[in-house]
Parts: sequence; C-alpha cells; structure tokens
Amino acid sequence: MTQLLFPPDFVWGAATAAFQIEGSTTSDGRTDSIWDAFCRRPGAIAGGDTGEPGADHYRRMHDDVGLMTELGLHAYRFSIAWPRVRPDGGVVNPAGLGFYDRLVDALLTAGIDPWITLYHWDLPQALEDRGGWANRDTAQRFADYTEAVIGALGDRVRHWGTLNEPWCSAFMGYAQGTHAPGRTEPAAAVAATHHLLLAHGLGLRVIRELAPHAQAGLALNLYPVRVADPADPADLDAARRIDGLQNRIFLDPLLRGAYPEDMLADLAPFALPELIGADDAKLIGAPLDYLGFNYYRDYFVTAKPDGTNPAHTPWVSAEHVRFPDRGLPRTACGWDVAPDGLSELLSRLHRDYPGVPLYITECGAAYDDRITADGSIADDARITFLHSHLRAAHTALAAGVDLRGFFYWSLLDNFEWAEGYAKRFGIVHVDYETQVRTPKASARWYSRVIAEHAVP
Repeated sequence: MTQLLFPPDFVWGAATAAFQIEGSTTSDGRTDSIWDAFCRRPGAIAGGDTGEPGADHYRRMHDDVGLMTELGLHAYRFSIAWPRVRPDGGVVNPAGLGFYDRLVDALLTAGIDPWITLYHWDLPQALEDRGGWANRDTAQRFADYTEAVIGALGDRVRHWGTLNEPWCSAFMGYAQGTHAPGRTEPAAAVAATHHLLLAHGLGLRVIRELAPHAQAGLALNLYPVRVADPADPADLDAARRIDGLQNRIFLDPLLRGAYPEDMLADLAPFALPELIGADDAKLIGAPLDYLGFNYYRDYFVTAKPDGTNPAHTPWVSAEHVRFPDRGLPRTACGWDVAPDGLSELLSRLHRDYPGVPLYITECGAAYDDRITADGSIADDARITFLHSHLRAAHTALAAGVDLRGFFYWSLLDNFEWAEGYAKRFGIVHVDYETQVRTPKASARWYSRVIAEHAVP
C-alpha cells in the first residue's frame, strides 16, 4: 500500500488541558478557577458536570505517562493549572508546582518531550473577581505566574506556549457567555482580547529572560472562512468580519506588529484603539519560535437572515452573520468535517505569515464511540477523521509549508467544557466511574502512523 511519508524529525504528539483531565480540584492548596465557579452555575454545563473527577490524572499521572510510552508519542502537550501554582493569583504554592515537576521528570525519563501551555483557560477566580481578562492588570499577573513556572521547570522544558485559543477565552467567555466566566459584555470581550495578547507578550519576555534556549510560541484556533455567495457584497463582508475576529485579530499583531485596520474600525465602538498602550505592539509582536494552531473545522458564512436571533453571540460587530448548513458530515459536536480546510489554512499561513515554523497543536473529533462485546472501542469514524486530516497536512508539507509536528486532541476522554462529559475526543477511553483507561482503535492506528512516520 502506498504511504505518505512525513519528515524523519516530524513531531508526533497528543494534547490535554489541566482542568479537563486532572480532577483533584481542591488538593494540595489548589483554589477555584473561573471554570470551577462556572460549573456551579445552574445550567452552565451539560449534565451539571464539574471538573471532578476529570480523568483523575492528578493521581494517575504515572499510569498515563506509561500509556503515552505504549503509544510511542514523541511529545506531550499539557497545561499548567494557574490555581495550583499561584492559588487565588497570589503567592507561589510549592505543592502545586511539585506535581508538574514530577510530571516533567516522568516524561523525560520516558523519552517524551514536554510541551507546556501556561494558560488553557483556568484563570484564578480571585483574579476574575478583580475584573478578569477585561482588567489590564491580569496580564501582569500572568507574567508573575509565568516567572514562577519557568523558574521551576525552565531548566528541563524546551517548548513553551503562553496561551491556548485566546479567541475562546475572550469571545466565548466574555461576549457569548457559554464559557467561563460566563459574561455577556462585548466591550469586556474586546478588552480581554487585547489583554490576553499583552499577557502573551509579557510572558514571552519572561521566557526569553529565564529560559533563553527554549522554544516559545502559543496556540491559536484558526479556521478558514468560506463565503456562501461570492457575488454578494454582504456575504463577502460577513466573511471578512468573521475572518478578522477569528484569525487576523490575533495573527496580525503577533506576526505583523499591528491589529488589522478593518478590525480597529469595526471594534472602535468597543474602544479597541484606546486599549493599546505605547509599548504594547512591540511586546505582542516579539518574534516567535513557532506558531501553534488548533484546527477542528472551517466556517461557511452568509449575511442572509435565517430566522434565528441569538441573545448573545461571540461575534462582536458581526452579530448578523449566519452559518448555514452545507450538508457535510459532522462530528458529535455538530462541527462540519472539512479536512481540505486544513491544507488551505496551512497554505495561507505559509503565504501570508511566512518565516515562522508551524505546529498543529490540536486536531481531533468527538464521536459516539462503540464499545464491542469484548470491551474494545471501535471508533472507525475517528480514524477516518484523523486519516483525512493527516493527508491534508501532508499535502501542505509537499507544497513546501514549514509544518513540523502534529498533536492529536485529545490523549484521554475528558471534561469537554460546556459539554461536560457528554462528548469524547480521546484516543484513550476513560470510564469515569472506575477510571479504567482503554486505548481505542484510533490509538492503535495513530501509534502505527508514529512508528512508520507515514499514513496510508
């Protein structure tokens, strides 16, 4: 069978996030994050689920590292829980840092490269009580937190990411209200966007100072935007607005040194221009060693009304835009499966934002897994998804795109944010009552890809 070969130094990994898998939310001095508080809000999370038990990774970490070794992972991308390290945003907690110290050592002993994300959405609730990401001071508190983590782990960890998906933190958390902290304030979402980028810049400066030999970047969720009717000026403007809010509002200040002019204009009613301090652009636009991006879908947009009128939307200044059904296959989350969008996105980054190495830091799908009579998990749909997206990545590689790695989301079934435990993204099944782990068929398939550096 013909195989599509990947470069011999291509990085194969899997990813998780602290709040989604760790559990033990009150252990060893950890205090509330915004997600702990949000989970207590009636109706916020499907099934009334919380971060307990997660996948109980805090207590089963060594077993999980053994699973990674069994699968042959080169790298493991995980996040640090800010409320463990600086509970309530305050003084450093040695017990919380100690968990990550042990995890890093276990990974290195197993020959697995730790890729650490400093912020994957779990802001200490005490900082949210002081305004959260809508408060500029939170960016400085992130720098303080970064200093504590780099000081403890920077001697051994070679790859750092400041933020994961700041779009979700800002627009879903502060405008739409479907993610923590559950606010529906468009101006606060715009402020959060800038302050998250500022936090990245301040955190990156700390990494450069304390771990000068490390590779540092961040992970954005980037999606191609397709227009329903290219002949309709209103549809074209809808696509421009969604692309600006999802992609360019982050890419341009990070890689071109300034916000896009059209976004500054669109968001002027929410005071974006006034938020930008004299040195902010330089901090935010400091050179990256890599750009990570998470790909799950594309967007198909129109300005034509569809009879719906959601009370709150993440699309600040583009509330009128709609996303019509194209009849494509969908995942269990209702997301269109569009692997061609991945190769399109890679080509765009290569063309429009050249010179920075690229990593796919998340890509995966939730499906309703089928447990067979012998207890194995047959998840053929996930294998098909993974196969098609790796083929799309290979297409971009063959065209000269500087893509250097792929991290599947997720290693383990876990707490899927507002969906609670209802959706399963893992290549390893977790029984939440017993915490028994069972690698799915997709895990075995992915393990063969890693061993062969190739996909069929």
